[in-house]
Amino acid sequence: MPGGRLTQQERQQIALGLTDGLAYAEIARRLERPTSTVTREVMRNGGPSAYRAEVAHRATERRAHRRRRTTPRDARAPEQAHGRDAEAVRVYEETFTTVMMGSGMPTMMSRVMACITLTDTGSLTAAELVQRLNVSPASVSKAITFLESQGMVRRERDERRRERYVVDDDIWYQSMMASARSTAQIVEIARQGVTVLGPDTPAAIRLENIARFLDFVSESITRAAEQARDILSTKPGTPSDD
Repeated sequence: MPGGRLTQQERQQIALGLTDGLAYAEIARRLERPTSTVTREVMRNGGPSAYRAEVAHRATERRAHRRRRTTPRDARAPEQAHGRDAEAVRVYEETFTTVMMGSGMPTMMSRVMACITLTDTGSLTAAELVQRLNVSPASVSKAITFLESQGMVRRERDERRRERYVVDDDIWYQSMMASARSTAQIVEIARQGVTVLGPDTPAAIRLENIARFLDFVSESITRAAEQARDILSTKPGTPSDD
């Protein structure tokens, strides 16, 4: 199995595979590369619809050049707990970040989310994030504000009264509920538009269809999230009503 960085020829094969509608796993199989390598390559270079082999190759060379200029020669990856491979963890964190970006989350927010999620404690302070990501406190603050607004992190104080940002087992439920509340607002506004534009007009009919669709989806997601939370939070061996 080939290792190291992707070659320009491999990037061209990725571009052709995307044009043919192949899944990342199939492209990776043909290249004899891990699926995560192909996923990360595509998502960090514009996504499946905008990926261009030559553009991606030049961007990778620029990033490598910047790292060579800014990384001290004696810099080493931090030691990992539980005997983990530090390089494998770094690559996985990059992949996690790239997939979050592909879902529509901005770059810095994706980096912060990945960084916190992949810690064993599930929480970091602002100072720890600044150090780990090598970014400014302002960048961290902006990212946390965004993630908190989406229900994807929460704040708490530790025993030293420091503010910590937490990603725990319940956070995706909270994020789903925040999304459902946001969708409900769109439904409400759409139905207000029906009254303003007149119930029998084409524009009003379109708005009503949008409202009905989003209302149905939002209710389904909320119900599924609540069921999943109840089921997955039940400890093994706990008797249920069923």
